[in-house]
Amino acid sequence: MVRANGAVSLRELARVVQTSEVTVRRDVRALEAEGLLDRRHGGAVLPGGFSREPGYPQKTHLAAAEKSAIADLAATLVEEGDAVVIGAGTTTQELARRLARVPGLTVVTNSLLVAQALAHANRVEVVMTGGTLRGSNYALVGSGAEQSLQGLRVTKAFISGSGLTAERGLSTANMLSASVDRALVQSAAEVIVLADHTKLGTDSMFQTVPTDAVTRLVTDEQAAGHDPTARELDALADCGVQIALAPLGLAAEPPGHPGLDRQPQQGQQPGLRRGPGGAPLPGQRRPGTHGGPPPGHLPTRLAGAR
Repeated sequence: MVRANGAVSLRELARVVQTSEVTVRRDVRALEAEGLLDRRHGGAVLPGGFSREPGYPQKTHLAAAEKSAIADLAATLVEEGDAVVIGAGTTTQELARRLARVPGLTVVTNSLLVAQALAHANRVEVVMTGGTLRGSNYALVGSGAEQSLQGLRVTKAFISGSGLTAERGLSTANMLSASVDRALVQSAAEVIVLADHTKLGTDSMFQTVPTDAVTRLVTDEQAAGHDPTARELDALADCGVQIALAPLGLAAEPPGHPGLDRQPQQGQQPGLRRGPGGAPLPGQRRPGTHGGPPPGHLPTRLAGAR
């Protein structure tokens, strides 16, 4: 399955072979010891170097719960009347489904999946790029897509990819997709990367967004629970990227909900990820109580969620 798809999740493996994830995890360790694959948190990829891009059917099963939690939290960053761009991917597709209820929203996208998720939203205007259809991820790519984005200016870009590292930034396995994604983010004042914990520390062939161009990362809370990904989060924060951790099994609460101020740690403002010495990272403030996060702010953790 890894050879065919480039990556596979433990959950999907357990379903296919009809056994427990504990058993699958043990067997994956054995396969890694033989050099047949590399383990990632929640799954496995082809061994060595850059990761390959799995197809859309496989992506839908990879870290599905994490993608849903990330989409819940990312949706709180979009306000009535915003103009945003949304790139291709299964995580951005989940985000689009949640934005269907935002009145006055304008969404520019090269993703047929994103457009489909918003097709019946009466108060959302969807603008599609031109380009050539790439069937593996239902995205429009090529010079037509890039040229249609020239002169565009929006407030935020929501984008995903195959991997994210502090050293290289966001990357993807396909050259055409990388080129269009670069055009998408160039149109936005803020670049928000949506990436679950399995993508952190993973590098792919084509760079999409360098680290210094990433404004914020929205990931799931498991990223802070494992040493390799936690170190990657710290390195990204040191580069000035604001970090948001979406809790699993608990829908993200809208800004101003009492849950945002629940059980803060002593001496800390709730929702802030701390830098070295306990100081808040640059650009972070206490979450607002009305009308969504203040400009330039992303709540980095829902207090009380672990």
